[in-house]
Amino acid sequence: MEKTLRPARWWLAIPALLVALGIALSLGSTQASATPAPTDPTQAYQFQGIVRSDPQTPLAGVVIDATGADGFAGTATTGDDGRWSIPLPGPGDYTVTIDETTLPDGLAVNPEQVSRDFTIGTTSSQGVLFQIGEPGSFTAAPTPSEGGEAEETPSAGSSGPSFSLPQLGQRLFTGLNFGLLLALGAIGITLIFGTTGVNNFAHGEMLTFGALVFYTLTTSLGLPVWVSVLGVLLASAAFGWLHDAAIFKPLRRRRVGLVQVLIVTIGLSIALRYFFQFIFGGGAETAQVADTAVSFGAFNVRLSNIIGMVVCIVLLLGVAYFLTRTRLGKATRAVSDNASLAAASGIDVDRVIRIVWVLAGTLTGLSGILYTYFSGLSVRWDMGFTILLLLFASVTLGGLGSAFGALIGALIIGFATELSTFFLPPDLRFAVALVILILVLLLRPQGVLGRKERVG
Repeated sequence: MEKTLRPARWWLAIPALLVALGIALSLGSTQASATPAPTDPTQAYQFQGIVRSDPQTPLAGVVIDATGADGFAGTATTGDDGRWSIPLPGPGDYTVTIDETTLPDGLAVNPEQVSRDFTIGTTSSQGVLFQIGEPGSFTAAPTPSEGGEAEETPSAGSSGPSFSLPQLGQRLFTGLNFGLLLALGAIGITLIFGTTGVNNFAHGEMLTFGALVFYTLTTSLGLPVWVSVLGVLLASAAFGWLHDAAIFKPLRRRRVGLVQVLIVTIGLSIALRYFFQFIFGGGAETAQVADTAVSFGAFNVRLSNIIGMVVCIVLLLGVAYFLTRTRLGKATRAVSDNASLAAASGIDVDRVIRIVWVLAGTLTGLSGILYTYFSGLSVRWDMGFTILLLLFASVTLGGLGSAFGALIGALIIGFATELSTFFLPPDLRFAVALVILILVLLLRPQGVLGRKERVG
């Protein structure tokens, strides 16, 4: 009787945990709104944005002016992360102007956007765009990004930024950075698939969970970054453990088919996504953490991206050592190859799967932190869902069930998405990755490192 009641108790723990998490995050959000951050004045109305020479290179020391019909005048200077904001006295007509003389040599502003007029009504925070690039390279005006943030991308011809060696170096660096953080999240997918056969469509929400917890700890509670990272790792590990203990282990015990489990993961993804939206709202929030730009010859990068890449490489090497050199790693590979045979040889399959879920949750939560820095410290309730297809594309491209294949696939996706911006608008860079995925499935369905299997 006790054994039949135990799974039900796990199911009852899910609503309790979600309620507790919601209360904690709500308190954090309330505290964030009550405590103004030094770089984000809590005025009722404001202009704000990020000045960049390309999507990954912020410009510091650029002066922005705002004037109003009632004699209002405000000035802001971009920080090391390119961010600026000008508090406003209230609704009305305003003009925002960028001082071109404060831009670095070799860069200019689209002449149509040097001075821009806005009417502020019900919008409390208005994002302002300035298209910046090489003189004479401007065509169409950019569009505001999600959440009102301002993104500045130069344009050449009708396809994208002008090709140059500095731009190529910048794109290669960004592609490597993006590919490594994708690999960190994709390895969790491939480990779970390899040991359980489940394609977890709620994996993107594990990434979002890590980003939201990081935002809550750093911005809402004001904790140091290193303490917040440790908190995210612990919370993400517990989140992964809960996935298996409360949902997937009971389903395995009941021998539920993989199709039904797949539907459960889709439902879990929807439920978690809109739970996050209920707690944080539908807009974008900005994590208030320090970040600086580092110059490498002709282009600049953020220090957080360099640290993130080093962390990714160390962790990926650690995962490789775990899978190939440790006893538990070899047991994981045995379960992945043949769970029944592994169980017959004395391996505790449920324990191995539980550890895989915890490891996947931890790595994916950390990738959520790195993706927060990669996206300019912008946090959204659906940020994991927006790159979920890229995570699955990395896994499929490298070979389903192969952790090393996930790394190769993620790097290919990362470089392809960034280098494609030389020929296509930046908004279409994710579509290029999916086109590559389709071609690979047509020409080599098993993936880059996958093995051919006989069907029938």
